[in-house]
Amino acid sequence: MLKVKQIKSKIACKPDQVKTLEALGLRRIRHEKTHEDNSVIRGMIYKVRHLVEVTES
Repeated sequence: MLKVKQIKSKIACKPDQVKTLEALGLRRIRHEKTHEDNSVIRGMIYKVRHLVEVTES
């Protein structure tokens, strides 16, 4: 399981990065979601790696 936490704002981001954050279930700064560890989620995290913090649980 991966715990993904948004740590930066999405205001100045590209539209595809904003949609990726929404697909991860992140709506605001310090919002946290837990996801299964698979290649799809890893790819989404990689796309917005400068906006999120990831911990394994």
